[in-house]
Amino acid sequence: MIAVTDTHTLIWHDSNPARASSALVRYLADPMWTVFVSVVNPWEMTIKVQTGKLILRADVPTIIANVLRVNPVRLLPVTLDHVFALGGLPPVHKDPFDRLLAAQAIFENAVLLTDDAIFRQYPVRTDW
Repeated sequence: MIAVTDTHTLIWHDSNPARASSALVRYLADPMWTVFVSVVNPWEMTIKVQTGKLILRADVPTIIANVLRVNPVRLLPVTLDHVFALGGLPPVHKDPFDRLLAAQAIFENAVLLTDDAIFRQYPVRTDW
């Protein structure tokens, strides 16, 4: 079974445990689950830091390196299949990062770990 982190899920897990996803904690502890950090996560974090929309406790490379080192997670690259899966999504969200995360989760038959209600408008399984 596979799960993919939404960007806010990853940030909160790293720097704000009080807001962290209980589903992520459960999946990390369960060897039946493979949890992926999408390459979309650090991409979105970097863009939002550069535009002043996000302030983090450390730089993005440090946070991602720490998350990958400390947690039993794997890195999910963006593939051409993920990009093509965008074409099948309804036009409910303009955020390209969220759209790509939804497409990845759908294509990989994964649960998207998110607290963002907008994803309920996509044909993607979510958990929080």
